[in-house]
Amino acid sequence: MKKVITLCLFALVMILGTESVMAQSTAIHTEINTEATNKTQELRKQLKLNKSQLEPIYKAFQNHGKRVAKLEESNPSKEAILKLNVELDNKIETILTEEQFEKYKTFSTNN
Repeated sequence: MKKVITLCLFALVMILGTESVMAQSTAIHTEINTEATNKTQELRKQLKLNKSQLEPIYKAFQNHGKRVAKLEESNPSKEAILKLNVELDNKIETILTEEQFEKYKTFSTNN
């Protein structure tokens, strides 16, 4: 009987622990999505993005945020973060026109 009670208590603790981890994960994803939305909207205003550019820009910022968050879990080097930032810039360059990308570079260095 003691084993059954111990097993039930252990299962309860595991369930509560899982909910805590899931809540933290959800909070991080919400923060990443909010930041991606804010950056996309700011670029929309600054660069006059068209509708076909909004979704890919948002996805690029969202993916970048997820990769940075995952990388930060393992105490990253400056080179690793710089590499992710260069990859983001390369992705955004494929989405924007040349003129927009020049404005983006100026905008991103100021912020």
